[in-house]
Amino acid sequence: MREVFREIEAWRKEGKQVAIATNVKRDGSSLRPLGAKMAMTTIQEIAGSVTGGCIEGVVYEEAQAVIKSGQPKLLHYGVPSEDAPWEVGLSCGGTLDVFVETMDSPAWCEIYPALKKCLDENQLVAVATVISGPGLGNKLMLWPDGRTLGSLGNVELNTQACEWMQSQIAVQEATWSSFRVAGELVDVFVDVFAPVARMVVVGAVHIAIPLITLAKAMGYHTIVIDPRAAFATRERFPHVDELINEWPSTALEKLRPDEGTYIAVLSHDEKLDNPALAVALASPARYVGVLGTRKKIPQRFAALRELGVTDEQLSHLRAPIGIHLGAIQPDEIALSILAEMVTAKHGLPKTQETHLTVPVSVVS
Repeated sequence: MREVFREIEAWRKEGKQVAIATNVKRDGSSLRPLGAKMAMTTIQEIAGSVTGGCIEGVVYEEAQAVIKSGQPKLLHYGVPSEDAPWEVGLSCGGTLDVFVETMDSPAWCEIYPALKKCLDENQLVAVATVISGPGLGNKLMLWPDGRTLGSLGNVELNTQACEWMQSQIAVQEATWSSFRVAGELVDVFVDVFAPVARMVVVGAVHIAIPLITLAKAMGYHTIVIDPRAAFATRERFPHVDELINEWPSTALEKLRPDEGTYIAVLSHDEKLDNPALAVALASPARYVGVLGTRKKIPQRFAALRELGVTDEQLSHLRAPIGIHLGAIQPDEIALSILAEMVTAKHGLPKTQETHLTVPVSVVS
């Protein structure tokens, strides 16, 4: 949704009718993931993509009919058959289902203001939509704290869907599922609107330089915090989005880490690292890791407990930071850290056995 939100907002402010198409099911390879969107008006304005070009033309035509009728539609595409090679299909193989709906529908009108607020404020939220069966097009919006808005049309279905949606919020991935309610089968797609990923690095050390470069290539908004102005400079970090010369714990409190924040604490200076870790672990940050050696973990944990960090919070700390790759050089260690962040992004479990023991000689 973020990829087309700016255009949708502009079109709606101009009073234009808008349809939106979403990838909701797939089997096999696809150029675009589940949840990918294409927004359209009635005057050949298009934003986003559902495949990268294979079916966009016919999806646009179907969207015009949906805008006119007000009725959502589930479209199914596969590989054109040899007997009908002129049919629209997917050149990459497999199948894809695309749900097309008008944003003037009652369901969209109910949730759109709240969804806009979440997108504007970079909040995590999930939206479920009935894509097949009774209540076609109905929507239910769910926040991580359990608040809801809208309805899928049935109390029992809402209850089942909320439990399933929470599991998808945990991994921040879109998917679909079938539910049987009152003897009828209902297919529901859940779209998880994750916050824009931010990588916050505490400590402008040598490892941080390749880490920031790699993170930028992966699409993270990057931030380096270090009160030592001689280290946190544009000369050393030409690609970073933000350089903050403040005490790390103070800076982190101002940044308000959210479910899309990944924090790497690398200064290897306890007076900088531990207060920053206390703030990070008390937040909903998706990833918190700290540089150090395995033998000093008990000492680190004891110091953090003295700062008020609970055992439950400590269970989320990646210590020592990184996945074991046999890394020695700073760029290799940076890669191991980013790889571990990717596992956290996709909800994979934290295991001590995969953590990296970092040689102290490479931290400065």
